Amino acid sequence: MIKVAYLGPKGTFSEEAAHQFFSDQTSWHMYDSISDVLEAVSNEDVDKCIVPIENSIAGNIHMTVDGLLMYNLFIEADLIFKVSLHLMGNEECSIEEVQTVRSIGPAINQCRQFIKRHGFKIEYTDSTARAGELIKATKNNEAAVIASRQVAEQYGLKILDSDIQDHSANHTRFVVVSKNISENVEQKKTMMLITPSDEFPGVLSSILNVFSALAINLSWIESRPTGKKLGNYRFLIETEAAQTDQRMAKAMKILETFGHEVHLLGSYSTTIL
Repeated sequence: MIKVAYLGPKGTFSEEAAHQFFSDQTSWHMYDSISDVLEAVSNEDVDKCIVPIENSIAGNIHMTVDGLLMYNLFIEADLIFKVSLHLMGNEECSIEEVQTVRSIGPAINQCRQFIKRHGFKIEYTDSTARAGELIKATKNNEAAVIASRQVAEQYGLKILDSDIQDHSANHTRFVVVSKNISENVEQKKTMMLITPSDEFPGVLSSILNVFSALAINLSWIESRPTGKKLGNYRFLIETEAAQTDQRMAKAMKILETFGHEVHLLGSYSTTIL
């Protein structure tokens, strides 16, 4: 039986994705923040975790990206999960009473047009389910939650409006993370961290040209600060080629010859949930 961590409390999208991906022979462990989830893997309190890394509307989830780098963790799978968001409140609540909405940052960002249209104030929580838990506890009819239908069912809340995300085709990408790089999985993509040898005009272009020259398609690029000084960046690059692909070996060798530091974060395939 493996130990798997995810963002709690009960009712989060992370919980739903985790239960769909992993088998029943799993010991579940909930944590209060994405950072806590990743730290649990780093400390070996659990074997693996599942965390959101990207949303089709809100973009990349930096707390996950930074946590992967901070704790030196590895990706062994990614999952595409369709997300529907709803506005919900206590049973006595009506949408006309609502002045404030509560949720986690990415869910708020997925519903900006809806929030602006209604003139709601925003309060951030660590998860969609935590927002539902708080609303139920306070019995405040002037505050509502943006969350999944599972949160409404879990905490006995009433759905005030459905499918409020800015675009109907709303998907979140989750990654399965462990402390050690996995070699026993089907590999179709590779994530790597590239730290340039020096900052100079066109440094990112020169890195990308290596992949272009080898006909390696890129599916994801993210720049994050090195923390050394303002303007210094390192790049997370996801390729549509396995680590075992000969083109990838050539690309890494060329980049290292240029003096860039290359660190593999995993090679894996995508699951559609």
